[in-house]
Amino acid sequence: MKKLISITLALVFTLGLLAGCSSKGTPTGPSGNTSNGSKIAKVGLGHITSIKSSKDLGTDKDGKEVLPVGQVDTVIAAVAFDKDGKVVKVTIDNAQTKVNFDKNMQLTSDIKAPGKTKVELGDAYGMKKASQIGKEWYEQAAALGKWMEGKTVDEIKAMKTFKRDDAHPAVPDVAELKSSVTISVQDYIAAVEEAYKNAVEVKGAEKIGLGHVISTAKSKSLGTDKDGKEVLPLAQVDTVMAVTAFDKDGKVVKAIIDNAQTKINFSKDGKVTTNKNDEFKTKVELKDAYGMKKASQIGKEWYEQAAALGKWMEGKTVDEIKAMKTFKRDDAHPAVPDVAELKSSVTISVQDYIAAVEEAYKNAK
Repeated sequence: MKKLISITLALVFTLGLLAGCSSKGTPTGPSGNTSNGSKIAKVGLGHITSIKSSKDLGTDKDGKEVLPVGQVDTVIAAVAFDKDGKVVKVTIDNAQTKVNFDKNMQLTSDIKAPGKTKVELGDAYGMKKASQIGKEWYEQAAALGKWMEGKTVDEIKAMKTFKRDDAHPAVPDVAELKSSVTISVQDYIAAVEEAYKNAVEVKGAEKIGLGHVISTAKSKSLGTDKDGKEVLPLAQVDTVMAVTAFDKDGKVVKAIIDNAQTKINFSKDGKVTTNKNDEFKTKVELKDAYGMKKASQIGKEWYEQAAALGKWMEGKTVDEIKAMKTFKRDDAHPAVPDVAELKSSVTISVQDYIAAVEEAYKNAK
């Protein structure tokens, strides 16, 4: 009898040890960590803007009329990295915004309507019906981001790809992505690389989110101004971006704010006059070349003001940020901060930047 009891106790002890080993072998980590325990050490914003898909007024190869289009594609990547430079979390999106004109170079797009990214469009983007794998764009972008997790930028850049056609020069040639990604990935990888180069250190970040506000409101039809001077057609797309890291209580740890203000000029006869091969820089990338400082009441450039606004947001919840007191300086500046800490550092209108941070919170993961 004693021998039986001894054997039973030994078995219980052994099973307890095995259970303990199993528990240690699969740590889940606290919220915000990956399954292998990696913590967010840096966050970055990457972006690439192109106008190459814009069109002149003309005819196609079948003699059918082609109406003018100003198209801006701004690829955006919000990325969190661990201390070893490996991707912890990534969100990839594309703000593909079109400004349409008729043959008389009058705007036909509703320029008051807010623009939507490919992720926001979801199934309405319409890739699934033409996809060889039956996957919509947002699904493919999510699968690509998932594949990047746990890898360094160099490992991501080393991905094998193949050219399917001129429009798809870099389709993944990776077994894990064969059934999930058939889009060309060169711009998305480049945006993640830029996010890494621009990444800033953070402490206590549990989640990271991407927010944006897209406007075409400053686009113009062919016409004349109040002084009778000719106004040439213009497609202007302002893509506000905010990559925001939050702590476990939903407070901002870091807010990176930028604006890709992209202008496509047309001649009166409907030809694109902006060089389609130009490198299009954001307001942060332009820095002093953006030219706000000389007109600023406080002598601060746009990138300096955006950084000061982001700094003010740190330690606050989205609700606290939205409660900021503002005043209307003029129609172009309806929400200038009326906060003592920002009087000497921010005179830009902040409504779109706050809205982008709020969306980043809603999208945070």
